[in-house]
Amino acid sequence: MIVMGKKKNTEKYYRIIKAATKMFARKGFYKTRISEIAKEAKVADGTVYIYFENKDDILISLFEEQMKAVMDNMVEQISEETDPVKKLEKFALTHLQLIEQNPNMAEIIQVEVRQSSKFMKEYKNEKFVQYLDLISEIVREGQEKHIFKKEVIPGMAKRAFFGALDEMSRFWVLSTRKQYDIKTAAKQISEYFLNGIQG
Repeated sequence: MIVMGKKKNTEKYYRIIKAATKMFARKGFYKTRISEIAKEAKVADGTVYIYFENKDDILISLFEEQMKAVMDNMVEQISEETDPVKKLEKFALTHLQLIEQNPNMAEIIQVEVRQSSKFMKEYKNEKFVQYLDLISEIVREGQEKHIFKKEVIPGMAKRAFFGALDEMSRFWVLSTRKQYDIKTAAKQISEYFLNGIQG
């Protein structure tokens, strides 16, 4: 079981998070040393351990901070829509736009966190589960309004929809040649999915 950081919500805590985000994106999770993060954050090496147990703890903490911001933003964006179809389209566009708005964090989420065995095997992020549940809630709403097929399983649909967005996000992060823009990608993915679940 992962033990999370000892202290949070202080100026140094956020400085270390910001420095780690920059270093992980630049050098990769495994190649980055705690001492490099400390130097970037302009704190002593030992100071890092006041706030974090180890490097995995830093990675998980920055992921949590980012997921909270992503979740809050997504709820705000989709709450502007009343039509479940429009909500799914807005979800896709908002999710993919995050890549353009924060490329360092996008690279960490798409590449680096998946290289941490502790993150993948031991850590359960409740915010991420809630994020996926936003999709299933939209699907259920569409079913109640007789817009989406009743036989569609919301729990399966949310993973299929997010899986497509996640793969496009990873492609965008890793690709040096972009053949299409974010809006086109979001529109295409939304259309593929909606064509399958609309009644």
